[in-house]
Amino acid sequence: MADTLTAPPAAPAPPTAVDEAALGPGHPLGETVIEVRNLSKVYRDFWGRKKVRALNALSLDVKRGEVFGLLGPNGSGKTTTLKMLLGLLFPTEGSIRILGKSATDVSKNEKIGYLPEESYLYRFLNAEETLDFYGRLFKMTKAQRRAKTDELLKLVKIEHARKRQLKEYSKGMTRRIGLAQALINDPEIVFLDEPTSGLDPNGRADVKDLILGLKAQGKTVVMCSHLLAEIEDVCDRIAILSGGELKLLGTVDELLRSRGETQIVTPELSPEALAEVQAVLAKHHVIAGVTQPKKTLEDLFLRTVSEAEARPGRTFSAQDLPGEVPPADDDLPGTTSAGIPPESADKV
Repeated sequence: MADTLTAPPAAPAPPTAVDEAALGPGHPLGETVIEVRNLSKVYRDFWGRKKVRALNALSLDVKRGEVFGLLGPNGSGKTTTLKMLLGLLFPTEGSIRILGKSATDVSKNEKIGYLPEESYLYRFLNAEETLDFYGRLFKMTKAQRRAKTDELLKLVKIEHARKRQLKEYSKGMTRRIGLAQALINDPEIVFLDEPTSGLDPNGRADVKDLILGLKAQGKTVVMCSHLLAEIEDVCDRIAILSGGELKLLGTVDELLRSRGETQIVTPELSPEALAEVQAVLAKHHVIAGVTQPKKTLEDLFLRTVSEAEARPGRTFSAQDLPGEVPPADDDLPGTTSAGIPPESADKV
């Protein structure tokens, strides 16, 4: 077991400048592969009258080799954003650059893979025929298609069903072949919309491993999901949209770090050692790690959306998260002056 103690935070270290150019294009902080500037989308009715503003002045960058999560409640503009990134919708205002090209330049699609929320596949084809069909669209040779089909069916773990028609597939299996289809052209950027929809826990774990594997290859993944725990596990950075506006953007670690307290985790200590730790924590060298406790991504998401509804037009940062300003240590209920809960102090 491990003992966890909570104490007031130390003074923060000064930020360290990062030389992005020195990191190289394969690093998450390297080359920008998706650039969105002041993107807006207004849907209009038959008569051209403004019906709804689905997206309002969205600006963000996505770096090569990172996993980027796009979050938001239903109607927040996530799907609209994805469709404009893919060139399936045209923005009302703003610009998009993907791999240095306009989103409307169809040549960029040769380097993009896309898994929509619902997989629209030909039901009377089997898995082999499906991947062969999509490989032909990318003008792959027969040998390339055969090799890539074998590789991808093994990757998504449906080799045993390669000869079965897709109409006989379960929803989870259909999702797996959809993932394989999105990777048939060995894309540089992969867009995944609810990639684990319909999958069992083992399938979700497989997809998370697949996403991390793509990242290890230097590929960029942009994903939408309502399963926030999975976003938390695989994403480097996240953006939360609400009401068509960007409300929060940052790294997962930065956004989920709980401010106002410091958590120290050690191997299990004897009562004597705990007594000394209480007096002078830094005196002992058995400390395994000092971290700041984190909230869950789900909690962050719900707080951000709630605050966005209460205070429209405001954008939050990691240093100014809703509900993050804690009371002084002396005002914290159930803590000692050292910030340690009384029950922990009693155990010491």
